[in-house]
Amino acid sequence: MVVNEDRFFLSHRKEIALAAQEAGWDVTVVCKDTGQRKDVEALGLKMLELPVNPTGMNPLQEFKTWRFLYTLYKKNRDAVVHHVGLKNILWGGLAAKLARVNGVVNAVSGLGTIFSGNKLGMTAKGILAIMRFSNKRKSVKVIFQNQEDRELFLQHRVVCLSQVEFIKGSGVDLNAFKYVPEPESEKLKVVFSARMVKEKGVIELIEAANQLKQDYEGKVEFWLCGRLAVNADAVSQEELETRCDGKYIQWLDFQSDMKSVLEQCHIVAFPSYYREGVPKSLIEACAMGRPIVTTDSVGCKDVVDDGVNGFLIPVRDSEALAQKLRILFDDKELRVRMGKASREKAEKEFGIEKVVEKHLVIYQIVMSELTL
Repeated sequence: MVVNEDRFFLSHRKEIALAAQEAGWDVTVVCKDTGQRKDVEALGLKMLELPVNPTGMNPLQEFKTWRFLYTLYKKNRDAVVHHVGLKNILWGGLAAKLARVNGVVNAVSGLGTIFSGNKLGMTAKGILAIMRFSNKRKSVKVIFQNQEDRELFLQHRVVCLSQVEFIKGSGVDLNAFKYVPEPESEKLKVVFSARMVKEKGVIELIEAANQLKQDYEGKVEFWLCGRLAVNADAVSQEELETRCDGKYIQWLDFQSDMKSVLEQCHIVAFPSYYREGVPKSLIEACAMGRPIVTTDSVGCKDVVDDGVNGFLIPVRDSEALAQKLRILFDDKELRVRMGKASREKAEKEFGIEKVVEKHLVIYQIVMSELTL
């Protein structure tokens, strides 16, 4: 299983790997070590470090990533490789084809800003062309989290219909992330959880908070939870510290225990215009029973039924965000009703057991196709 980083594996794919191991698979996790290798190995899983820059586009670094995977796959041609994320699908898929690896599962978990516009640029077209070449082989399955990504790949002939699988998000442990009524606290808490990059909508949320400040300062707190990023569109620490006053708007950095954060909050806001898969943070918010304000954008809109368990707003629209937050601030009954609807949606659509079961079935299908 090839993922960008150990921490992403632990938060998004751990249960799948453990279930595969229990089912008799010999599982190796291939990812960048950010300091949590011991946590991966403590699960009884093997881990190899992947030389990758998750957000970089340096040609030499990209070649090193591809060469590492090609060399690895040449030594393990009888494997089934599961690539998670666009960069791993791109270079891992190419390496797997050239090394003639037995089976490939590619999980599209969001396409990012390269694919966010109305028209595809040269970089996006080049990526699709490489993946089209890599996928023209036996025993390849491609998992999509939303219909827009599925249709894009079909339209550009990156996949054929027989290769397509659909799993709506990474799932959530509904027993760990239980429904919790909103807290009876003096101040309402709005939580945003993501890397601190502009495309995730953090600036729009800060702008919306400032529009509401005159009426709600002292009554509301905005909690921004997420680590700094290193790419060109990252929000710098200096800018965050300038925009956040530490009281009304607080940047809390990365939070390892989001369950505890969600228990303390009343509303989750995520005005992303990044081309998401299905955001894990919103799935967890659903499970905990929180109303959500997010964008009517790819991936995000799959977690919210507008007016039922939250609100959908246009992208890059801080005024619309402020308007919907105001409605929720002023109506506790609505917050409670939407929170319960979120939990119901999570129980119907996002349980981790279904996600794990579907992955194990896909692995078996890939193996069975090898014998045909």
